[in-house]
Amino acid sequence: MLELGGGAAAQQGDLVKDITEAEFMAEVVEASQTVPIIVDFWAPWCGPCKTLGPMLEEAVNAAKGAVRMVKVNVDQAQMIASQLRIQSIPTVYAFWQGQPVDGFQGAVPGSEIKAFVERVVQASGGDASGGLDDAMAAGEEMLDQGAAVDAAQVFAAILGEDPAHAGAYGGMVRAHIAMGDLDQAEAILNGAPAEISTHAALEAAHAQLELARQAANAGPVAELMAAVEADPMNHQARYDLAQALYAKGDAQEAVDHLLELFRRDREWNDGAARAQLMTIFDALKPNDPVMLNRRRRLSSMIFA
Repeated sequence: MLELGGGAAAQQGDLVKDITEAEFMAEVVEASQTVPIIVDFWAPWCGPCKTLGPMLEEAVNAAKGAVRMVKVNVDQAQMIASQLRIQSIPTVYAFWQGQPVDGFQGAVPGSEIKAFVERVVQASGGDASGGLDDAMAAGEEMLDQGAAVDAAQVFAAILGEDPAHAGAYGGMVRAHIAMGDLDQAEAILNGAPAEISTHAALEAAHAQLELARQAANAGPVAELMAAVEADPMNHQARYDLAQALYAKGDAQEAVDHLLELFRRDREWNDGAARAQLMTIFDALKPNDPVMLNRRRRLSSMIFA
């Protein structure tokens, strides 16, 4: 299992800090690749900020390293505030893997702050049942080694112990994708309890299922590559090439072509390149080097 922020060993002094606008990329976009980052946009003259800030810090510290927090003074970070369309303060955003995943505006009760922090931790996959971690690890290892049927049995056993275990549901979906049974994978995904339907493990499984269905219709790599080389501005050919490359197992080159398409025309086909990139990033493991490096590159393009 992925340990976020060092777990209970994390020191509270490391969990909350004030940052400058120049530090935003490193302390939020890059840091959120491995641990969710809550950003508190505030100003010294804002009365509600003085109430919300300490309550938010308390909730973050109580999470013992599963999430971290930074405070940004909007008077000194007007460019970031403008890019994120901060209309009023206090405004709070949660970033996970370089992207905003949740947020709220204004002062809210302590119970809502606690629920917000819990949602952020869950979105990053940080709420797995501790007693089933070993079984999950075994199932994931089987899946990595190609033993999809055995992995599915392990995940099913976990669900027998915890019917709302998001990681096991995601594992079941991925196991059936590996077996080539996409309809059963979709049925399992659709049958997940509503309370875990937006969990990171289910989102990743959904992304993998979408990519698996795309793979069934992927075109020939050689022909698409020739079309892109003949006309680098043929955006549809480049997009189709990325799909075909991913279907062949070359995630890195697929992502690189989508990044190039985004660089050339980020609005093409209603932002299709970015949407496909996010689908691939969701499907890859959180520590996959392709995801980490290319997602950072995409964030740099967006915030440039």
